[in-house]
Amino acid sequence: MNAALHLPEERQAAILALLREQGRVLSAELAATWGISEDSVRRDLRELARQGLCRRVYGGALSLLTPPEPLPARIGQDEAAKQTLGRAAAKLVQRGQLLLLDAGSTNLAIAQALPTDLDLTVATNAPVIAAALLQRQGIRVLMIGGLAAPESGACLGARAMRDVRGVRADLAFLGTCALAVETGVTGFDLEEAEFKAAVAEQSSAVVVAVTAEKLDSVAFYHVLELPRVNHLVVEPELEAMRLQPYRDAGLQVHQASR
Repeated sequence: MNAALHLPEERQAAILALLREQGRVLSAELAATWGISEDSVRRDLRELARQGLCRRVYGGALSLLTPPEPLPARIGQDEAAKQTLGRAAAKLVQRGQLLLLDAGSTNLAIAQALPTDLDLTVATNAPVIAAALLQRQGIRVLMIGGLAAPESGACLGARAMRDVRGVRADLAFLGTCALAVETGVTGFDLEEAEFKAAVAEQSSAVVVAVTAEKLDSVAFYHVLELPRVNHLVVEPELEAMRLQPYRDAGLQVHQASR
């Protein structure tokens, strides 16, 4: 065993590095790797959780994401990765469907990748997504109204909830803050989390497209249990081992092409 890992501070730093790389850690695996007791690992995880650096779950811990920047700042970040996810997610769409897209920079990439020859109708609570779709002939746009929040770029609140409950969608693309097998879909804003849950309720199938840092991570507010997600769209670089738990949970995993 590396002598440095005798010190709790060194173990905790190593755990944080693994969480940044993999999203989750398992107590039993760390104990076996480092030649220490699981109780020692659990104490390390409790301390990290106390500091707000991870979220403890049964058997280990998940990466705890920090709240995202406002939507205008996120548009253009990791643009190539989001465009790759957008193209892969758009392949799930079929002719004549009514789609629900809530706010998010990855969902904007999906909107920009939607085919224009499939007689699609798209309902969205995101003005920037509606504006992007209005520039593309062949797609009808249904705007879900309400007070627009500048941080999320979404219309939220009572009006938006009323509007979305008047829509029955074939497919929902759920903007996702965080996703994990143990915690499902979670978000950082309570009103936005409630709206996302309503989007899923109004849809026959739910698609989640996530960049690598959002996978195996958790945010503050519950949105959706994992079994309610039908399709998971991920980046091409993710290893099969990291995706297998989602396949085991019954999700159809679609890995974007390089």
